[in-house]
Amino acid sequence: MGEAPFHLAQRYVDEVITVSTDEICAAIKDIFDDTRSVAEPAGALAVAGLKKYVEREQVKGQTLVAIDSGANINFDRLRYVAERAQVGEFREILLAVTIPEVPGSFLKFCKLLGGRNITEFNYRFFDVGQAHVFVGISSSGHESDRAELLLELAKQGLTVTDMTVNELAKEHIRYMVGGHAPRKLNEAIYSLEFPERPGALLRFLTALDGRWNISLFHYRNHGAAFGKVLMGVQMRKAERKAFELCLDGLGFAYHEETQNPAYQMFAGGQERGGKA
Repeated sequence: MGEAPFHLAQRYVDEVITVSTDEICAAIKDIFDDTRSVAEPAGALAVAGLKKYVEREQVKGQTLVAIDSGANINFDRLRYVAERAQVGEFREILLAVTIPEVPGSFLKFCKLLGGRNITEFNYRFFDVGQAHVFVGISSSGHESDRAELLLELAKQGLTVTDMTVNELAKEHIRYMVGGHAPRKLNEAIYSLEFPERPGALLRFLTALDGRWNISLFHYRNHGAAFGKVLMGVQMRKAERKAFELCLDGLGFAYHEETQNPAYQMFAGGQERGGKA
């Protein structure tokens, strides 16, 4: 009788399931959604492993148990958890994509994605021939969806690098994309707000209709009621009125930021002598 518990436990310890940081963050989110309690990463580890097991084995109609423990998490760390949870749930794919540096390229790229939403878009003009963009794309929640999307984009002739499991990209590079343009671009900078609903970003780009070349773009979906965009557009001063009329027609709130010192110091085009 004394050995029975050991043998019983041994029957069920068949393997060790490993999970990523993103999958742990997704488990923290799941626990919060279900119980409104916030687990520490180690406390959510069992739930992350259980989720992975269920997905792999396609388990249905069973009662499974995971031990959730610990409260060693602080408010600042929640920002990190929220940022990584979408990737951990296979609901966001992160890619580096090369597109032609011509008006309308971003719109064309969005149309190639079909019904998928853009969750993040970071880009800064650097080369007259091609643009390298860091983009987040909504996913189905299934890990296989990423491979299917990569294949679809490759068939369209796009050069794509998968950044979804690249820790350097997720920890640092996504926040560093941009910087100064290599030269003055004759651009106007606008901050915009639009209702955060499916297709809103595509509707905005469609309204621009390729009339202006986008030289800077930063957008990140944070689940709020309004999406916020920082955008640079190459245009003459005489064209700004027409651009603003376009924004007025869409009903978007906007503000010109061309003289904002944050833009001037960290993102403005460079003079030949190196001054912004």
